[in-house]
Amino acid sequence: MRVCAIDYGDARTGLAVSDPTGLLAGHTETVHAYRAEDVIARIAAVAAEYGVGQLVLGHPVNMDGTRGPRAEKAEAFAERLRAETGLPVALWDERRTTIDAHQILRANGRNGRQRKNVVDAVAAALILEGYLSRERAKKA
Repeated sequence: MRVCAIDYGDARTGLAVSDPTGLLAGHTETVHAYRAEDVIARIAAVAAEYGVGQLVLGHPVNMDGTRGPRAEKAEAFAERLRAETGLPVALWDERRTTIDAHQILRANGRNGRQRKNVVDAVAAALILEGYLSRERAKKA
């Protein structure tokens, strides 16, 4: 089953889709949209195009594990995703994914402008990688 990870943001949302076996990250993209409806429409289109059966949404809890306004916004977005796509949505602790994505891109020679355009997709790939690793470990 394919899984789609989502790094939801105010202006840019990163998406990463696994391969059909659910073992590796494959397709990634950045959705440039401010309105949640537009983001959900794109996620639904990607899910249909790739045959996604599970959504994983980055859950931005605070570094001390508490939930702030961003986490609550993600939880509300997860409910909308469930309702509008009909797909199950898992929340995934995304602490440090954007920081790690910036470090990966910087290490590969991407400047600030180049990083800005792809950092959310890379962060989504990191969310996906973490989720898929946990799922493999559960099966072992």
